[in-house]
Amino acid sequence: MKILLAEDEIDLQRALVTMLSYSDYEVDAVDNGNQAVEKASENVYDCMIFDIMMPELDGISALKILREKGNVSPAIFLTAKSEIDDRINGLDAGADDYLTKPFAMGELLARIRSMTRRNISYSPKILSFGKVSLNTEDQELISENSIRLSGREEKLMEFLMKNSGKKLTDSDILCHVWDDEKEKNPEVVWVYISYLNNKLKSIDADIHIDGAKGEDYILKTI
Repeated sequence: MKILLAEDEIDLQRALVTMLSYSDYEVDAVDNGNQAVEKASENVYDCMIFDIMMPELDGISALKILREKGNVSPAIFLTAKSEIDDRINGLDAGADDYLTKPFAMGELLARIRSMTRRNISYSPKILSFGKVSLNTEDQELISENSIRLSGREEKLMEFLMKNSGKKLTDSDILCHVWDDEKEKNPEVVWVYISYLNNKLKSIDADIHIDGAKGEDYILKTI
């Protein structure tokens, strides 16, 4: 699993990276809110950890920007502040959890496991990109006309729309869309990408999944 860590206290950042890496997480660490927004706009993360007080752009503002862009990854705020207003502002910004410094490393790991296990995310019923909408409950893809998707097609399309504009590898897709299968075959990704592109074409969509077999995929407008 991949984690974004935004923490400007360098000693704490190093300690967290060491602990998370030891726990088999892949970590991208930054020290300000602008870098966090840039990283999260380019990559897929299973969890994001934000310090609230950071230079250039604070954690609350950074998460607000990402939520407005459609980023749905679970997020935890870290802060030395304990006032109730800070907790409320953090949760209102789209955070899923909150830890006040100092905290036990074991508690942070437990919070991460809990969120990723329950797959917490901000997932509206209707997702849109370009002129195309996806009804996640009815498994319906809509543009000039509409078409029903299979369960796996819907899950893949949902993942692509939540990460539109990002380069996604076979591994990214298998981890999030075929997470219920022990053996993950990259060949199946290309098959389902082809299915979805054919269905997008059939509804005269203005979006397309770009990429060849074995390469990165990216959902973009035509």
